[in-house]
Amino acid sequence: MSYLEQFLNNTVFFVVLFAWIFSCVLKGFLVWIRDKKLDMTRFMGSGGMPSSHSTLVTCLATCVGIKDGFDNPMFVVCCAFALVVMYDASGVRRAAGQQAKTINMIVDVLSEKDPMEKQNRLKELLGHTPLEVFAGATLGILIAVLASVTIGL
Repeated sequence: MSYLEQFLNNTVFFVVLFAWIFSCVLKGFLVWIRDKKLDMTRFMGSGGMPSSHSTLVTCLATCVGIKDGFDNPMFVVCCAFALVVMYDASGVRRAAGQQAKTINMIVDVLSEKDPMEKQNRLKELLGHTPLEVFAGATLGILIAVLASVTIGL
C-alpha cells in the first residue's frame, strides 16, 4: 500500500480534522447568534466557545484510545498533549489576552493626549475560559465516540 493510500485510509486523521472544523464552524455560528452579525474571523480565530484546540486534542486522544486501546502508551502521550494544550488555552493564553486588553487601554489613553502615540491594537481574544475549554473537550470526546459507533475506528 502506498503512502498516499495509507494516509487516505487514516480514519483517525479525518475524524480529528472533522472535529476541529466542526468546532470552528460551531464557534462562528454561536457568535453570529449572540451578536446578531456575521464575523468571519470568529470561525477560525482563537478564543471563544467552544475551544477548537480542546476539541481537536481530546478527539485525538479518544480516537487513539478507542482504536489502539486505553492501555496503550500512545493514548497516554495524547492525553498528556491534550492536558498541556488545554492548560495553555485556559491559563497562559488567557492571561496574555487579559494583558493585551490592559495594554490596549493604556495605549488608548495615551493616544487621546498625543495622536502620534496611536499604535496597532494587540489581539485580546487569545485564550479560553475554563467553560470554553470544557465544552471543547466534551465536544471532542463526543465526536470521537460517535465516529467509532457510526464508521468504526
